[in-house]
Amino acid sequence: MRQERDSLGVIEVADTALWGAQTQRSLHFFAIGEERMPLAIIHALARIKAAAAQVNGGLGKLPGALVEPIALAALEVASGQWDEQFPLRVWQTGSGTQSNMNVNEVIANLANERLGGSRGGKSPVHPNDHVNLGQSSNDVFPSALHLSVALALREQLFPAIANLRDLLQQRSEEFAGMLKIGRTHLMDAVPMSLGQEFSGYVDQLQQGETGIRLVLPGLHALALGGTAVGTGLNTHADFAEQVCTVLAQELDLPLRPASNPFSALAGQEALCQLSGQLRSLAMSLLKIANDIRWMGSGPRAGLGELALPENEPGSSIMPGKVNPTQAEALSMVCAQVFGNDATVAFASSQGNFELNVYKPVLGYNVLQSIRLLADAMNSFALHCIQGLQAREAQLRNHLDSSLMLVTALVPRLGYERAASIAQTAHREGTTLREAALASGWIEDQELEEILRPEQMLAPDTQ
Repeated sequence: MRQERDSLGVIEVADTALWGAQTQRSLHFFAIGEERMPLAIIHALARIKAAAAQVNGGLGKLPGALVEPIALAALEVASGQWDEQFPLRVWQTGSGTQSNMNVNEVIANLANERLGGSRGGKSPVHPNDHVNLGQSSNDVFPSALHLSVALALREQLFPAIANLRDLLQQRSEEFAGMLKIGRTHLMDAVPMSLGQEFSGYVDQLQQGETGIRLVLPGLHALALGGTAVGTGLNTHADFAEQVCTVLAQELDLPLRPASNPFSALAGQEALCQLSGQLRSLAMSLLKIANDIRWMGSGPRAGLGELALPENEPGSSIMPGKVNPTQAEALSMVCAQVFGNDATVAFASSQGNFELNVYKPVLGYNVLQSIRLLADAMNSFALHCIQGLQAREAQLRNHLDSSLMLVTALVPRLGYERAASIAQTAHREGTTLREAALASGWIEDQELEEILRPEQMLAPDTQ
C-alpha cells in the first residue's frame, strides 16, 4: 500500500492502482450494487482530457512539457488499455465527480511515470491542476455523456437498425405474392399480402431511426466551457470551441459548445429526448416481435403461418418443442428500455438550480438501452428473420376459410346484404361462396369475378 493525500487528509491506496485518493474514498463510501460506470463514459472523458491538454497547451495554460504525456496517457485510457483501473459504481455523486477524478488520477499517474515521477506523487502532473485544467466535473461529465451516446448510436444502434431493416425488406419482397388474411382487433379482416405486412415493419424501423436522428444536434452540443455553474470561471474563453473542434476532427462528429452553458449543466433535454425516441423504437420492435411469434404460433394448434428457425430445444419436459425465443428475448429488451426511459425521464427532471444531480444514472440507462436494442436487433435479424419462412398452404387455408372477403361484395350488394351473407355462413358453418349463392342476390359467374383476393390488395383505379 502507499499513502496518498487529498483535501480531506491521508488515505491508503494499493501500490498496483493507478487511481488516487479520491477514487479510493469513492470505493469506500459508494459500495452500492455491482453496476460499474460504463466504460463508454470513461473513454469519452479520456478523449476530452486528451483534447483539453492539446488546447490548453496551445493557449499557454498548460506547460508544453506536460501536453504530450497527458494526451498520450488519456488516449491510452480512451482506447481501453487501462479499463481495469476504473472500478467505481454508477451510484455515486450525481455530478459524476468521482468518476471524473478517477480518470484524472489515472491519467496523471500514467503521465508522471512516463516523465520519471512516482505513482501517486502528483508531480510533475497534477490530476486537478493539469489534467482537469479548464474543466469542472459539472461540464466535462455531461459532455462525456453526450459524446459517449453519440458514438454508441453511430457505432452500435444505427448499423443494427439498418441490418434488421434490410432483412425485413428482403422478406417483404420475397413474400410480395403470398396472400393472407389481414387481422384487426385480433379478428379476421380483409386480404393483404404477407409482403405488405412486412413492408409495414420496414417503415416502422425507418420512422424509429428518423426520430433518433432528429435529436442528434442536441447530443452534439457539449457543455464544455461552463465549468462549475455555467459562467466559465477558470477556463479560457476559446477553450470550449477549440476542444470541440479537435474532437470533431478526430471523431468525425459535428460537435460544438452548447449555446447556453447554464441549461447544458442544469438540464438534460437531449438525453431525455433521445430516450423517448429509443422507447418509440422499442415499441415498434415489440410489435414486430409479437406479430412474428403470433404468426409462427403452433405449429399445429396456432396460426402456423410462419416457420421460425429452430435454434434450440424449447422444453426440458416436452420433446420436440421449439419456442420463439428470439422474439421473446427482443420483447424483454423492449420492456427494459421502457423502464429505462421512465428512469431517464425522472432523472432528467432533477436539475436543482445550476446542476442536474442524476447524471450517472442518466448515462447508464441511455447507454444500456442503446446497447441492448442494438444487440437484440442483431440477434433477431440473424437468428430469426434471416431464416424465416412462410407456410403458404396455411396462409391460403386461412384466406379461403375467412368470411371477411365478403367486404368485396359491398359495392355490388350493399353493406346490409353483405353482412347477412357473412352471418349466415358463420351461423350455418358454410363457406362464404355457398352462403352468397344461396341468398339469390348474386350469380355464380359474377361472384367468381368479385371474390378474388388478389384484386383486394389496393384501392380501386376507377
